[in-house]
Amino acid sequence: MSIPLQLDDVEQCVDHILATIGNDIRVGIPLGLGKPPELINALYQRAKANPDIRLLIATALSLEVPDPGKGLQRRFLQPFLERVFGGYPGLDYMRDLRAGSVPDNIEIHEFFFKSGSMLNNNLAQQNYISTNYTHSVRDLLALNINVVAQLLSHRHNNGKDEYSMSCNPETTRDLLPVLQQRKKAGEKILVIGQVNENLPFMVNDAITDLDAFDVVVNNEAYYSTLFAPPNMPVSTVDHMIGLHASALVADGGTLQIGIGSLGDAIVYGCELRHQQNAAYKELLQQLQLQEKFGDVIERVGGSAPFTEGLYGNSEMFVDGFLYLIKTDILRRRVYDHAGLQRLLNAGTITEVVSMATLDALLQEGCIHSPLTRADVAFLRHFGIFRPEVRLQGTTLLGTDGAQAPADFNQDRDAVTRHCLGTSLQQGRIMHGGFFLGPRGFYDELRNMDPDTLNAINMTNISYVNQLYGNEPLKRLQRVKARFINTVFLAHALGAATSDGLENGKVVSGVGGQYNFVSQAHELHDGRSILMLKSTREKDGVTHSNIVWNYGHVTIPRHLRDIYVTEYGIADVRGKCDRDVVAAMINIADSRFQPELLARAKQAGKLPADYEIPPAFRNNTPERLEQALAPYREKGMFPAFPCGTDFTTEELVVVRCLKAMQPKAEKKSNLVKALIRALRGPEIPQQYLPYLARIQLDDPSSLEDRIAQVLMLDELRQVLS
Repeated sequence: MSIPLQLDDVEQCVDHILATIGNDIRVGIPLGLGKPPELINALYQRAKANPDIRLLIATALSLEVPDPGKGLQRRFLQPFLERVFGGYPGLDYMRDLRAGSVPDNIEIHEFFFKSGSMLNNNLAQQNYISTNYTHSVRDLLALNINVVAQLLSHRHNNGKDEYSMSCNPETTRDLLPVLQQRKKAGEKILVIGQVNENLPFMVNDAITDLDAFDVVVNNEAYYSTLFAPPNMPVSTVDHMIGLHASALVADGGTLQIGIGSLGDAIVYGCELRHQQNAAYKELLQQLQLQEKFGDVIERVGGSAPFTEGLYGNSEMFVDGFLYLIKTDILRRRVYDHAGLQRLLNAGTITEVVSMATLDALLQEGCIHSPLTRADVAFLRHFGIFRPEVRLQGTTLLGTDGAQAPADFNQDRDAVTRHCLGTSLQQGRIMHGGFFLGPRGFYDELRNMDPDTLNAINMTNISYVNQLYGNEPLKRLQRVKARFINTVFLAHALGAATSDGLENGKVVSGVGGQYNFVSQAHELHDGRSILMLKSTREKDGVTHSNIVWNYGHVTIPRHLRDIYVTEYGIADVRGKCDRDVVAAMINIADSRFQPELLARAKQAGKLPADYEIPPAFRNNTPERLEQALAPYREKGMFPAFPCGTDFTTEELVVVRCLKAMQPKAEKKSNLVKALIRALRGPEIPQQYLPYLARIQLDDPSSLEDRIAQVLMLDELRQVLS
């Protein structure tokens, strides 16, 4: 076992990199949270100061603190951002990328952008590498990376130092074996870990051996604030999409969801279904979902509570999964053994251990009679035998040295009394590749009870995102899989666009979306569910997100499956083009249905006399707001179902600012507000804290006095 070089200064680490690797440094760093910012900043600044150093950075999703903007938005956001992100150092290469000042001796390649963040950055667009996430390791290796830098968590356990890749084992675990081979072949390669003990310590596959690293940098000065994006509000449109999607999740199945308001909406829909089932079913009836989509709901999902529970297999372990754990929905355990999992799936055994468990395992060929040492180790690992049981010759040594025959049929009573455990162990309710989320998410992971933490396995992306490699086991674990992802455009013939524009600009990246869509088609009972909002606003104009065609495709039409909008569900797998187009038009906004209908008829994809069924002709935002209004009065469909970093006061201010914006764009409103401002408005005492939050309690400029009047109007509406 090799002992890594222990350092407490990132500048010393950069010195070691240059001394070992030379001046051609090609560094691979994990997606999102797993980047060590202090080390990467030191390395970047060294290369920036010395043009003889060639530095290549290959990564994905480089995190940035949001720009607070200007005016009232800045006054509101700046204190919030300082509170949430205040100690996060940021990434110097991203600051220079934004400023257009990255020197010529440095290249930055990304596989995935924060959605829309780099649309107007030519250098980022030119250096983007398009790849499925499962192929990112292959493509990193093709870049001949010679340095891997990873953020680590650390703990003392039984007097020993332990390290965990925590949030990002997904690519590093796949990279390390290949890099070790290259090192043995004589290549100069460094694997570096930087410790941040604010990072939750994740167990199982995330724990890494010390000898995997050449250098470990550990200094409390680098235990900086973790990047923690706050939850965004869930709108009516989001909630309706989440409600539809929740009815497509199969009890006893597998779930994958992503980050953002739509993911939170799915979680809330599942919680309603499980915890308030009568109200949930009433909703489906009142909103006519059973009438319109009852067939697909019953075939694919259901409306009953989750009596068997769900198992999570998701590239991203989002905080919504924690809510599903806390509400006892995410609780179906899977096991890392195909024979054991097959017996559980068939109902031959349960998680309660008995002699019948041994009988079934013997019949399945998982163990032998008499038991071998490997059999006993297997039985101990999964809790079928107690931890102290050992095999000595042909005898099992059990509790307090009591003996039982290795041929367990000779004395079943002795095996039961001295060897059997009570329930299966090492079950996992969640396999994830990486995580990123709000501060409360990290806090819960840090303070999670050991049993629940052990049921979560952060692991290789090659395990989570594809079936290849140990395929029989993955198929057994991922029964009734529902892989739910987001796109921004759906084509009427079933293709989808989620990563780029038709002019070639990249919005985000393919990531793992294609992997999961493809995987859904490869699993005999799997389904891909693609969600999208039916419309978008641009420059004050509403556009349809269901289009006849588009110049860029992420998911091809031959992989079409299920689409969900706020207006319903379109099950288009295996359907002819006529039925696909009709189903897609049914879930489009009614303002755009006539145009889609005309294009379909023009292309000969719908009969000339086809008409949209009456039940689908009232797809309007107003109808949705009216439908949810009675339930909102009961406290249902909250804006932040998975919690928020905003204070109660800030939530009021947000609502007011959002309502103010369109009104402030009308000249007549501004003139009226000016007249009232000059007269001097009356300000109730209870409104002062809200005004003070955005520095409008004592306005000094005429512009602020007008804004104060508009804000007062909104406060009266919100607080009345």
